[in-house]
Amino acid sequence: MKRIILYVAITGALLSFVFGQAQQEATNNKSEQDVRQMIEKYRAAFLRHDIPTLEKIWADDYVFVNASGQVLTKAQRLANLKSGATTLESINEEEKPTVRVYQNSAVATSRVTLKGQYSGQPTSGQYRSTHVWVKGSTSWQLVSNQLTALAPK
Repeated sequence: MKRIILYVAITGALLSFVFGQAQQEATNNKSEQDVRQMIEKYRAAFLRHDIPTLEKIWADDYVFVNASGQVLTKAQRLANLKSGATTLESINEEEKPTVRVYQNSAVATSRVTLKGQYSGQPTSGQYRSTHVWVKGSTSWQLVSNQLTALAPK
């Protein structure tokens, strides 16, 4: 009788674990798709110069590290956009972004080609891009991103 109870307890624990894993995987897949949609929304907002949308996408404590290593806050990035010092003509993904979800956060990495102007200077080239997203009460928000310039081939 003790063996049967032990067997039932172990089987129940294993089934519970497997079911929990399946639920977590389904949640992560949905979250990954949501983050991919936010990346596209972010890209489109930047190209359209849609400042109200960018204000919603960027978290209040958002930090951007540009390809020169400068750290900019949300307020500084918005000021650059509003002044016209930063504009992008094109953002081309050179590869499908890799998105890794960790509960209520996600990290997306990709390679992009940018063309436009940054801080009043023309810029273009290929970059490695890293985005850190956090799920807020209403949607995913970008809390940090960094660009690293790639050497021309």
